[in-house]
Amino acid sequence: MAKITYVEHGGKEHVVDVANGMTVMEGARDNGIPGIEADCGGACACSTCHVYVDPAWADKLEPKDAMEEDMLDFAYKPNPELSRLTCQLKVSDALDGLRVQMPEKQI
Repeated sequence: MAKITYVEHGGKEHVVDVANGMTVMEGARDNGIPGIEADCGGACACSTCHVYVDPAWADKLEPKDAMEEDMLDFAYKPNPELSRLTCQLKVSDALDGLRVQMPEKQI
C-alpha cells in the first residue's frame, strides 16, 4: 500500500492510502478526489486523468510509453517533464509518498 497525496489546483491536499496493484487514477476515483475525471476508465484513451508529478518523483516513476505520450498531447497545458496520466501509474510500495498536482482543468 502507498500513501499518495493528491493536490487540487487550488492547493487543497488529499492524502489517501492506495492498495498495491491499483492505479493512481483508481485511488483518486475510489476516494472521490476532485480534479481527476478519468472519462475512459483507465484505458489510456483520453487525457482526463492528467496530473503533474512532484519534481522529486519525476525520475523515480516508470517511463511513459508511446501511448501515454500520445494522449498527453491532448492534455491541458502538459509539461514534458512532469505530466503523467494517472491511469498509467501502477501503485506499489515504491510509490509511497508520491505527490501529484491536478491541472487547472481536464480537457
